[in-house]
Amino acid sequence: MKRIVIVGASAAGLTAAETLRRRGWGGHLTLIGEESRPPYDRPPLSKQILTGAWEPERATLRSLQDLARLEADLRFGQRAAALDVPGRRVRLGNGESIGFDGLITATGVAPRRLPDSDLAGVHVLRTLDDARDLHAALLTGPRVVVVGAGFLGTEVAAAARTMNLKVTLVEPEPVPVRRPFGDRIGTLVAELHRDHGTSLRCGVPVTRLRSAGGRVTGVELGDGTTLSADVVVLALGSTPSTGWLAGSGLRLGDGVLCDALCQAAPGIYAAGDVASWHNPHFGTRMRLEHRMNATEQAMAAAGNLLGDAIPFAPVPYFWTDQYDTRIQAYGIFPPAADVRIVHGDPVDGYFAAIYGHHGRVVGVLGWNTPRQLRTLRRFVVERASWTAFTATPTPHHGRRQLPPNGHGLSRPRSAKARSGRPSHIADCVSAAACTSPRRSTQEGPC
Repeated sequence: MKRIVIVGASAAGLTAAETLRRRGWGGHLTLIGEESRPPYDRPPLSKQILTGAWEPERATLRSLQDLARLEADLRFGQRAAALDVPGRRVRLGNGESIGFDGLITATGVAPRRLPDSDLAGVHVLRTLDDARDLHAALLTGPRVVVVGAGFLGTEVAAAARTMNLKVTLVEPEPVPVRRPFGDRIGTLVAELHRDHGTSLRCGVPVTRLRSAGGRVTGVELGDGTTLSADVVVLALGSTPSTGWLAGSGLRLGDGVLCDALCQAAPGIYAAGDVASWHNPHFGTRMRLEHRMNATEQAMAAAGNLLGDAIPFAPVPYFWTDQYDTRIQAYGIFPPAADVRIVHGDPVDGYFAAIYGHHGRVVGVLGWNTPRQLRTLRRFVVERASWTAFTATPTPHHGRRQLPPNGHGLSRPRSAKARSGRPSHIADCVSAAACTSPRRSTQEGPC
C-alpha cells in the first residue's frame, strides 16, 4: 500500500495520520480538511472558548512543526466532493483528483438547523469560528434562548449563565439529556440548571423563529407562547457528513455503515462521528459523537487498514461539564435500562449509578465521582451480571434504587449548597425558582 488518503482533519483524521506514521508506514499520506486552520479540539468550544476562559489558539491540537513531522500532503481548506471507489480516487471541490490505495473517511457531522433560521443572531456551534462568533455575541449581554437540551445545549446554557446572562433552555422532550441518560438523570440535570438560574421550557416544541429586519427577535413555541431573544443557539443534534459519498456505492445510513473492523469497503474505513459500526462488545450497531471515540476509533481504523483485522469493541466514554458539576459515563444507556445508585446520594451533590439491561451491567454514570466511576467501569467491561451485582447491599455506598419515573429524586446540591460558600454562578432569579418543582405550569415536566 503506497498511498493513503484521509478525508477529515479534525481529531479522528489527525489521530489516524499519526497512527499510520507511528506504526512505521512510510508511504504517501494525504490529509484533507475542509477548514483552513490546523486541527483543533472541539470539547472546549462549548465551554472554555465560549466563555472566554481560553484564547481560541489554546484549542489547537498540534503545532505546525508537529504537523510537518507527519511528512504528509496537508490539504487544509479543501473539500472532498466525490469518491470514485472502483477508480480509487477522491475528487476535491476544486476539481482536482487524488488517487489512493487506502482511504479513511473522518468527515464528522454537521449541525441541524430550523427552517428559515438564516438570521442575524441565530447561531450553531460546531467550528472554532462558530464559537468565536457566539462568544462575541454573548459579550453584548443578550437575552439567550438555547433550543435543544442535549449535551451541547445544556453546556451552552451553563456557559451563558456563567456570564450572568438571562438564559432559557427549550427542549421538546420532558427533561434534558433524555436520549443519553433517560428521565431519571434528566430530572437531576433540569434541577441543576434551575438551581443556577436557567429558565427551562421542556415538553414543548419550537414552532418557528420570529424576526424583524433579518434579525431574530424571538422563539415561538408549540403552546402559543413566544420567548423574546436577542441570541438563539440551535443545539438540535447533527447529521453525518456523507454528502460527498452519494453515488459512491458505499452503504450510507446513519453515517457510513461499516463492519466490526470499521471497514466500509475493501481498503476503505471510517472513524469518528461519521462512522456507524457494529460493536461486538454490546452486540449492536452504534455511531458515537464522543471525543474519546474519535481518537480510539481512528487508531483502530488505521491499524485495520494496515492489516490488524481486530474488531473495534470499545466501552464508550464521554463526559459533560456544567456549572460545578462533571457528569462522566462509560458504556451504553438503553431507554429501558434499570438504574441503581451504588455510591453517594444526589442530595450531597455526588453519586455513581449503574445501568442494567437484559441481565447485564451495560453502563455506569458518575456525578462528581471520577474515582468511583473508574472502579465501576470494569463491571461494564466484564459484562457483569446485573442480578449478582445488585443482590448484596454495599454497606459503605448507600445504594438505593432510583424511582422508575425520576420523580421523588433528591436534587443534587450545588457547590454553594454543599460548602456554604457562594458558587461562581449567579443565584437563582428567586428563591421560589430554586425550590419549586416547576416554576410555572408552562415550563413543562422538567
